[in-house]
Amino acid sequence: MIVSAQQNPDVFTALRGRVTHAAPLAPQTWFRVGGQAETLFRPADTDDLCTLQRRVSNLVPMTIIGAASNLIIRDGGLPGITVKLGRGFNEITTDGDGMIAGAAALDATVAEHAAQAGLAGLEFLCGIPGTIGGAIAMNAGAYGSDIASVLDWVELALDGDIVRLEVSRLSLSYRHAALPPGCAVVRARLRTRPGNTADIIARMQDIRAARDAAQPVRARTGGSTFRNPDGQKAWELIDAAGCRGLSRGGAQVSEKHCNFLLNTGEATAADLEALGEEIRQRVKSSCGMTLHWEIKRIGIPFHQPECHS
Repeated sequence: MIVSAQQNPDVFTALRGRVTHAAPLAPQTWFRVGGQAETLFRPADTDDLCTLQRRVSNLVPMTIIGAASNLIIRDGGLPGITVKLGRGFNEITTDGDGMIAGAAALDATVAEHAAQAGLAGLEFLCGIPGTIGGAIAMNAGAYGSDIASVLDWVELALDGDIVRLEVSRLSLSYRHAALPPGCAVVRARLRTRPGNTADIIARMQDIRAARDAAQPVRARTGGSTFRNPDGQKAWELIDAAGCRGLSRGGAQVSEKHCNFLLNTGEATAADLEALGEEIRQRVKSSCGMTLHWEIKRIGIPFHQPECHS
């Protein structure tokens, strides 16, 4: 049974992507924290990714990442193969009344392409950090819209084949998409409507200005930390619980928007996750509400070796 890609170099034979063993993952994330990937693979294109899926099947753990903008990778790193989608997955094309975008295309770049084509409806994407693949996986939304309202179909790499699913099969709900286990989003079609380019650009400028004014966009952060409970705003609950500016190690709750965690420079993934859990406990004690993580946390916690005297 295959348990390690490093011990089975044939897994990557004739693939055109780049393979790196013991690859630091912190530089790949917006938080700039996290351990190593046992093996990091950057597939050249969809064929490369599908070939790898067929070879490893379920025998080696495989994790797909994109811009890692809404992700904490724990300090012990990721076992198996970490697949980072980049070039080969970022093409953006106009398709009649819509846009087709690769999974690695940045949300903001897709919005810009649509604006230049005179297509409206995707302006909200310029206020969402990350890529289209990640946005679909969590049904990302902001500024009055979300992926569910514009998605027509998504193409997935699943068990080495490309499968197209209509939006109706994804059971999209608030910050959730029912994607098949083990799949990787590779491409999607987003629905638009005709619009005036100048008006679309003006709307995007308004969104960016609002985001800059309200969020710590230039800090090492990962977007909204917790989902908004029904009828509530997470940041208001966090603020009311006295957590604005709260810190642990190198992690801090943003003074500007307290549903954002910051790496002030020396934070570990453990600092960030522990601070998030402390916020959840304080909010629960303060108002009885349970906050649920919006940021995805993956990987192995780092445990210091025990000292014996």
